[in-house]
Amino acid sequence: MIDREDMLELTRRMTPSRHCFDRVAGAYMDPDGFVDGSFNIHFGKLSPSETARNLKLAKTIPFSGTNRNLKEYPVPGESKTSGMMIQLLNGMKECSLKNDALLYTFYEQIGENLAGPPSLDNGYAIYVFHGVYDVPLKASDKERLWESEEIYDFLICAVSPLVGDYEPGEPVWGFLYPAFSDRSADPDSIDIFNSDPDHDNPIRGLFTS
Repeated sequence: MIDREDMLELTRRMTPSRHCFDRVAGAYMDPDGFVDGSFNIHFGKLSPSETARNLKLAKTIPFSGTNRNLKEYPVPGESKTSGMMIQLLNGMKECSLKNDALLYTFYEQIGENLAGPPSLDNGYAIYVFHGVYDVPLKASDKERLWESEEIYDFLICAVSPLVGDYEPGEPVWGFLYPAFSDRSADPDSIDIFNSDPDHDNPIRGLFTS
């Protein structure tokens, strides 16, 4: 089960004046799941309006309905082997999204396995955010201290229908990896987002058995 307070703590570092992201990359996919365009940019180079738009997109995933729209799943051991999605995500995280070859492989795997709802029939966007959060220590009375307890290095992905030319709408699927559990990274789990939890989420099948 995801602790709502963990997600709220994380989203408090997703505002224009105080955010923990250093890079955002993405691809625009045609209805058949092929890459129609891509980008990769340092977060600091975004305009104020672009920063706000991207933060809103990223924040949707952890800020969504805990244990309903956003659920935690264990990562099976076999999915960590060579050529599997979790290994790919770890590579993307370790290079801070600076390896376009890894990103393109990621987009292709999403495109090959995504059987989307009608809202994606006109194409969709895949956005990936890399963030680093210095998790602060807490005193016994839960007041924050200045020292960091842990550095949480993570990825957020959002899959959204296109609502205009290269303009993503509200995310329909996504994930947070590794899971943020008990104010710490859990590499054996992933938090998967589904805007409509009453229907299947094809993203889940890419990571879990």
